[in-house]
Amino acid sequence: MRKADREITDRAALAALLESCDVCRIALPGEDGGAPYIVPMNFGYDYHENSGNLTLWFHCALEGRKLDLIRAAKDTARCGFEMDAEHALWGGDAACDYGMAYASIIGTGRIAEVTGVGERLHGLTRLMAHYGGAGKPFDEKVLKATCVLRLEADGFTGKRLKKG
Repeated sequence: MRKADREITDRAALAALLESCDVCRIALPGEDGGAPYIVPMNFGYDYHENSGNLTLWFHCALEGRKLDLIRAAKDTARCGFEMDAEHALWGGDAACDYGMAYASIIGTGRIAEVTGVGERLHGLTRLMAHYGGAGKPFDEKVLKATCVLRLEADGFTGKRLKKG
């Protein structure tokens, strides 16, 4: 990281940041080496502070461009992800005195469609827990029309700039 003084290295602080983020953007390689495809998604997560392992969970419709890209890559679907929070703009007398406070997590990993019933339910349960809906029942009809994606992070970093 170029500005090491902004890096979030404390795993408890990373866990708190994960919890405060509302949206995770995933970036997938485009068709035939074309432009990347970036899409904002709701997410849930499993984060193990001791090991630093992070799994992100997403849900979506059963078809669409992101699924086409993931399915075409089969077991090698590499992607990037980004989430952020704690935004605060500050101004000043000159244009270059302006700035933006933020905290973000950026990483890479492998993303795959989840097919096993138990793992699908786990992913959806983690997603609901992230948004305050832990313990709510799932409608069987909706489950059949929902795709669950699992992203295993192979690396990520946290970064924070506080209002200056």
